[in-house]
Amino acid sequence: MRKVLIVGGGSAGWMTAALLGKLFHGIYEIELVESEAIGTIGVGEATIPAIKKYNELLDLDENSFMRMTQGTFKLGIQFVDWWKKGESYIHGFGVIGQDWEWLRCHHYWLQANARGSARDLADYSINTAASLANKFMRARVDMSESPIGHIAHAFHFDASLYARFLRGFAEDRGVRRTEGKVTSVEMADNGNIAAIHLEGDRRIEADLFVDCTGFRGLLIEGALQTGYEDWSHWLPCDRAIAVPCARTEPLTPYTRSTARDGGWQWRIPLQHRTGNGHVFASRFVDEAEAERQLLDSLDGEQLAEPNRLRFQTGKRRKMWNRNCVAIGLSAGFLEPLESTSLHLIQAAAIRLVKLFPDLHFDQATIDEFNRQSDFEWERTRDFIILHYWATEREDSELWRHCRSMELPATLQRKIDLWRAHGRIFREDDELFAEESWIQVLIGQGIMPRAWDPLVAIKSDAEIDEFLGNIASTIDRCVQVMPAHGDYIQAVCRAEAA
Repeated sequence: MRKVLIVGGGSAGWMTAALLGKLFHGIYEIELVESEAIGTIGVGEATIPAIKKYNELLDLDENSFMRMTQGTFKLGIQFVDWWKKGESYIHGFGVIGQDWEWLRCHHYWLQANARGSARDLADYSINTAASLANKFMRARVDMSESPIGHIAHAFHFDASLYARFLRGFAEDRGVRRTEGKVTSVEMADNGNIAAIHLEGDRRIEADLFVDCTGFRGLLIEGALQTGYEDWSHWLPCDRAIAVPCARTEPLTPYTRSTARDGGWQWRIPLQHRTGNGHVFASRFVDEAEAERQLLDSLDGEQLAEPNRLRFQTGKRRKMWNRNCVAIGLSAGFLEPLESTSLHLIQAAAIRLVKLFPDLHFDQATIDEFNRQSDFEWERTRDFIILHYWATEREDSELWRHCRSMELPATLQRKIDLWRAHGRIFREDDELFAEESWIQVLIGQGIMPRAWDPLVAIKSDAEIDEFLGNIASTIDRCVQVMPAHGDYIQAVCRAEAA
């Protein structure tokens, strides 16, 4: 292997380039081709805590990273009107309470809640309690016995600034950027990609090609005709409209997702503005009405014209085909309901490093990459489907459709196990932890018929004391935490904010 060519920029291209440049500088030639004439989607502005692993691989200074991307911190996602209109809950990152002997905390909560002696589930997690109070601080590694030692955070940031930041990082580590628009893809006799051709009669060869060309899938689909697995029968949304508005106070440490009649609306707070968007199903609501709903609900002055997107939920049948790996939107699309877009990019880039090929392009290596990718995408898909299906809303055609749809067998099995005794088990390296499933299931009204029988080992009084100590300790921790906006002002305020 001599040369890796990344075709396409944006978050996918530059996240991949930054990682390969950091790890392979001086070993392989790495080039990225992009065209200023082709815009990027640029709306993937919310993340999950796994992105910190990527930042650590790059040795990024978090405060500097936040300043350069106008970033804010994220403790979770608030879901409004998903279960019922007027109801909301927060899917917070991190732990729920603490384990007690054999059992997870939520089993004791289920028993106490059934007796009417438990507080809201949000009171037993430092992330959710702090979110509701608009408080934030990073976890204190010297306080492992306190909830403050278990705060889990991710980020909101400006996607365009993030790509620009990563471009500079990658170029400093030897990645060469070439401006140009691809006109054709040249195939080798063995069926691999041999080169791409750019405007101006330019030809670029490589050994390994990384397709970051977005929805077009110029290499993985246009040249290799890999095929696409359509998931729109489970996830019917196929349109999105994004628009920024002026920042408003307070600066919330969470993303907000509000269910609408034909889809859902996101709200992402940044230091210099608020990102907003409406993801919707065109078969249930027309674009003009979806745009009106979005613009009428902005909580600040509109700062730009709406950006309109079309997509088909699903994935490539193979994300690695021959000598081409698809990363980002060229690999597939899952709507950003749980902020997984950037994670799926970083996961693919890290997976490529772990399974980096030589010139033989061994099929066993390619198959393992695709197996791991399929597992991650399918389990992430299941988690997103759960939000749509677990609803009691009947006020619009979309929600009636979602309530009645048949679920993937992998998701149905999880729900059946949960309904029996409140048990959830994380499978292999699936993305979302047990705490995530628990919060969404309870938050959207899917309560188990019973809790783990071992709860009966403890008396009601012991359980109430156990839960009361957790909630009161978290109350005291939240009281001493600074406001989210004050924390940013103190440690990572962007100069232009």
